[in-house]
Amino acid sequence: MDDKLLLMKEKIKLLNDANKAYYQENREIMSNFEYDKLYDELVELEKETGTTLSNSPTINVGYELLSNLPKERHEKPMLSLDKTKEVAALKDWLGNNEGILSWKLDGLTIVMSYLDGKLVKAVTRGNGEVGEVITNNAKVFTNIPVNIGYKGSLILRGEAVISYSDFEKINNEIKDVDAKYKNPRNLCSGSVRQLNNKITAERNVRFYAFSVVKAEDIDFKNSRKEQLDWLKSQGFSTVEFKKVSLSNIEETVNWFAEHVTENDLPSDGLVLTYDNISYGESLGATAKFPRDSIAFKWRDEIKETKLLEIEWSASRTGLINPIAIFEPVELEGTTVSRASVHNLSIMDNLELGIGDTISVYKANMIIPQISDNLTRSGNAEIPNRCPVCGGETLIKNENDVKTLYCINDECLAKQIKSFTHFVSRDALNIEGLSEATIEKLIAKGLVKELADIFHIENFKDEVIEMEGFGEKSFSNLLNSVNKARKTTAARLLYSLGIPNIGLSNARLICRKFNDDWNRIEGAGFEDLTEISGIGDIMAKNYVDFFKDEKKQKIVYDLLKEVELERTQENKSDQIFENINFVITGSVEQFKNRDEIKEAIEDRGGKVTGSVTSKTNYLINNDNMSNSSKNKKAKELGIRIITEDEFIQWLNNGTLPE
Repeated sequence: MDDKLLLMKEKIKLLNDANKAYYQENREIMSNFEYDKLYDELVELEKETGTTLSNSPTINVGYELLSNLPKERHEKPMLSLDKTKEVAALKDWLGNNEGILSWKLDGLTIVMSYLDGKLVKAVTRGNGEVGEVITNNAKVFTNIPVNIGYKGSLILRGEAVISYSDFEKINNEIKDVDAKYKNPRNLCSGSVRQLNNKITAERNVRFYAFSVVKAEDIDFKNSRKEQLDWLKSQGFSTVEFKKVSLSNIEETVNWFAEHVTENDLPSDGLVLTYDNISYGESLGATAKFPRDSIAFKWRDEIKETKLLEIEWSASRTGLINPIAIFEPVELEGTTVSRASVHNLSIMDNLELGIGDTISVYKANMIIPQISDNLTRSGNAEIPNRCPVCGGETLIKNENDVKTLYCINDECLAKQIKSFTHFVSRDALNIEGLSEATIEKLIAKGLVKELADIFHIENFKDEVIEMEGFGEKSFSNLLNSVNKARKTTAARLLYSLGIPNIGLSNARLICRKFNDDWNRIEGAGFEDLTEISGIGDIMAKNYVDFFKDEKKQKIVYDLLKEVELERTQENKSDQIFENINFVITGSVEQFKNRDEIKEAIEDRGGKVTGSVTSKTNYLINNDNMSNSSKNKKAKELGIRIITEDEFIQWLNNGTLPE
């Protein structure tokens, strides 16, 4: 008994950590497969022991919320659904009743309230009892009707989601690999819970209704299908659904299974609900699950195969990830032969070895994963040399996660970072050159230095043969490259990737030397330290960069390709001249902190990353925060101002007392 209780506690901790990461921090620390397996094992242990611990996820609905959004308690708790992976269990559950079978969308559940035909409130599911009020954000969802024909009091529930295609489009615009979003749900959660709904609007969040909580004086003929049809008539998008009975439920589940890979909306299963509303409501609920609905999670098709090798993939950050290469198997209608192992800790846990018999599946029927290693030889070797440059590798252990890194600063894989930085929006702004494309160009030996990018027309045949490229995309890329030939001294200086020289410092330096490149390149240590905000280390890095013969050649070759335009004199009043700011925390009035930074720099100010004795003001909407920046500012007697106070300063030219 004691052993089983100890095992239960271990599983509860793992599951609660995963729930906290998923629901509260918008990240994942284990796959759905691993979570479901642990959860089912915990349920069995609770049945065996007859004991349920107070912190068990089998009885707790969710976690407390962490954000600055207003909170509101739901009239009725929003419980999670019981689940099964067996079609037979769905049949038993449905019995002789009729049901509604629909996608179980993987986004953020929202409760919408309408009065007099207008959207008056939107609240997230939150922890099931208390949600966050996101009304302003809901009003800019791509497909939401803000006004409807029905004038009574309406409360409905639905799922906010971001489609796979929009998710990929947004991620492709992010040059920094580490900053990319992991999946559509994480992106959707962050987008829905923004304090600035302009950002929400830009993310193409969509809302799909799945149930009516309340609709005064509307006769739905006791049918969920009638509810959904009525919602469509009011302009709502609803989840795709089909009416089912015992005679067709199995073939309907199969229909959804066949269409899951072509569904642009993220889904992690199906939901079956009794069509008969009064019957479903009469069944009540358990402490955690309503009895009128049940979730169907795909029973992952698992195949055994042989592990052939571990391929090591180096990234621009130096991180080297293991990828399992195995004998091809057919999974969910496609042939797969490789799966990411993610890190050394997972590799150790699976005890992978060449020749092992492993079982593989597709998470949510899409992403190949290893579920288990049946033979566990553990003979896979961790390379002590980088697969790209042959340099030494280093194993790091951070937060109990082991990862492998290349420590050679000259590694070709790491140089990709300098190329992606060079073409980024704030630098030369060359659209169409993704990191993957640059990586291929470098691997083919077509691009060896930054100036080679301006000779992309010489690589036409090679480029149009690359995946995702054709005549039109190559033409667009060529136009973008030629457009980038006209740039400013500040953009060019920033694009070189000199340590600690961000765009704001590049602007300060170029302003100091009136955009004269010869003076910019030849600036001495003393010249630079005279500029407010340029310290000794920064100045040394700058001077060392331009003294390096290799760097000199890079710059010399670049200057032959670009035309530097003079920047126009800034017409804004220089109200922040010689004033140093630090910005921390979330922002509400601006799109992001970079917008505040730009407003400050346009008016002669300086923004730094840390609070020091040279800081004049810390901008933080949460004055009572225990952040290190807040504490430091208070220790040094530096005034902390809110975003609203800063905006008043912008508009009036003076800071309110």
